[in-house]
Amino acid sequence: MINLNNKTDHNRGVKPDTGKDKNNGSGTTDRRPLPLYTNVDEYIAAFPPTVQKILQELRATIRHAAPDAEETISYLMPTFKQAGNLVHFAAYKNHIGFYPGPGGIVNFQDELSVFEGSKGTVRFAIDKPLPLKLISEIVKFRVKVNLEKADKKPVKG
Repeated sequence: MINLNNKTDHNRGVKPDTGKDKNNGSGTTDRRPLPLYTNVDEYIAAFPPTVQKILQELRATIRHAAPDAEETISYLMPTFKQAGNLVHFAAYKNHIGFYPGPGGIVNFQDELSVFEGSKGTVRFAIDKPLPLKLISEIVKFRVKVNLEKADKKPVKG
């Protein structure tokens, strides 16, 4: 269930190359620097084939819902932008993180209530099918909101 009051996501990602964090014996976790991907293809390729398939499916759904969006890496994860950020996504050990921002969560609160999440995040279990129709609706909503905001901005000149 999504908790809109939770401002942080404490379920941190697992680096694709190790599959788990290592304890350095001092009671703290030894975290190597995260890899810096230059594009979404590199990001997806870093995961096992079963996860790659899920990520490609998610990517294709977002592209179809926002055909004019730019695909990039931002915050170390795949990001789609059109008149600002639309959505981000990331793979973790047990889930796929989908980040449509608070507006994307609030406007689909009822539909998302069956998933874990927080203010701007929803977590889809990695062992269950993605709700692709819902994801498409959320992305289309985000495009609409971003374009409306862009139309309202005063022209500099």
